Amino acid sequence: MFEKILYPTDFSDVSKKALDYIKQLKESGAKEVVLLHVMDQRGTEALHRFMEDSKIQELKKNRKNEATKLLMSIEKELKEAGLAVKSRIETGIPVREILRVEKEEDVSVMVIGSHGMSNLEEMFLGSVSEKVIRKCPKPVLVIKR
Repeated sequence: MFEKILYPTDFSDVSKKALDYIKQLKESGAKEVVLLHVMDQRGTEALHRFMEDSKIQELKKNRKNEATKLLMSIEKELKEAGLAVKSRIETGIPVREILRVEKEEDVSVMVIGSHGMSNLEEMFLGSVSEKVIRKCPKPVLVIKR
């Protein structure tokens, strides 16, 4: 039923908790997981007023390297559980990128944490998970704190 899973992560505690659920879905026929981390472009766009381009590029490179290391760790854990894994790092607005990758990868289900890194941001902007739930045509499994 749920053979291919999209797992968007911001590396928050709630998104880490989702790993246990993904492993349990293997018992229900899950075969592949697409790991996705979206580097929010809005954060670096605001820095152009305060920093030189070279410093911003260095910051982006460091963020991507850190995300790559964290994804590799998750990938290893899922592979040890017997799942095939594909990792992706995208840059953009998280909701848009998550929905774009969901369509591109033609996943069966998405597993996402209910809250991300910034609860304050979610109060003002609406949570990424809430927007994904409303707009995603596929089933979405939301993991609560």
